[in-house]
Amino acid sequence: MFSKEKKVVYTYEQALDALQDYCAYQDRCHKEVRQKLRELQFFGDLAEEVICELIRENYLNEERFARSFARGRFKMKRWGRQKITRELKQRDVSAYCIKKGLTEIEDEEYMAVMERELLRRDRLERKGLHPYLRRRKLADYMFQRGFESHLTWELINTLEL
Repeated sequence: MFSKEKKVVYTYEQALDALQDYCAYQDRCHKEVRQKLRELQFFGDLAEEVICELIRENYLNEERFARSFARGRFKMKRWGRQKITRELKQRDVSAYCIKKGLTEIEDEEYMAVMERELLRRDRLERKGLHPYLRRRKLADYMFQRGFESHLTWELINTLEL
């Protein structure tokens, strides 16, 4: 009645090949690679050896991951520095790598994106709201996107929204 799935047992070489393909597809952090090894039922010292080999062959580089993650989330999803930092911390990326990743975001471009997002959102929030409430909703939206509060309020005041 119930079909039993056969457990696939990976050898060291098979696991290494599978993880090389996994890491070659896109940059990964150490936590994602460890999770993939657990999914492959590959544990212990051999799993750590696979990770060491991936690092040695430059398939796995946490600084490169942090840089590409920060760059991609900022350019594609328009996230702020705080949200990017929070997401990298959830992936157990070191503070050093997070700092290096955030260097991918230039201040001028960051402020331009903040202004664009704020003006875009303001067009949606204008519907008969009290000015104080509208400003508060705009600020909350920007905080949720991960932008710093002092920069947000400074921009709201500068734009006189």
